[in-house]
Amino acid sequence: MTMKKSIIILSVLLALIAGRAHAQRCLPKMRGVELRTGMADGFYSHANRAETGYYFGAALATYTKGGNKWVFGGEYLLRNHPYKDIRIPTAQFTVEGGYHYNFLSDARKIFFLYIGGSALAGYETVNWGEKVLFDGSRLTGKDAFVYGGALTLDLEVYVADGVALLANVRERCLWGGSSERLHFQFGAGLKIIL
Repeated sequence: MTMKKSIIILSVLLALIAGRAHAQRCLPKMRGVELRTGMADGFYSHANRAETGYYFGAALATYTKGGNKWVFGGEYLLRNHPYKDIRIPTAQFTVEGGYHYNFLSDARKIFFLYIGGSALAGYETVNWGEKVLFDGSRLTGKDAFVYGGALTLDLEVYVADGVALLANVRERCLWGGSSERLHFQFGAGLKIIL
């Protein structure tokens, strides 16, 4: 390999590593698709596997000035409740719209920490609409429309100019349903900039 080829290859590698395009992140009107998943109402373990809850969702984030963002999306949350030898599922299908404020980021625009609030609305179903259990017991919970809000703490870490890893914790509060109002969530996700 000649010295000229070595210098060209080294220059290209340094340009890629330096990441000169990092200043082009989170500009106003940029959009990204977020795919999220995680646990709800506690940590999964062998001891409490009958009470597990999980969620997954997708959202569209549109950036504004200062790296702040509007988030619009949908989410599915399933929470199990133990009863004798079975689990009774409670599922929530919700849509959300909210604003997330960027209160901490680094100069290179790799890490962003957001706090946000969202309005939620959707539908809750208990045991998929089945009121009578295997032993003849009757559920008093009923399917219903739910509404409320959520407070979220989000972390975005850019691994490339168009791809970010997400971590979040959030507290949801919903009225109108038969199950508990508050759901604590924690999870991870992936964001792809469009």
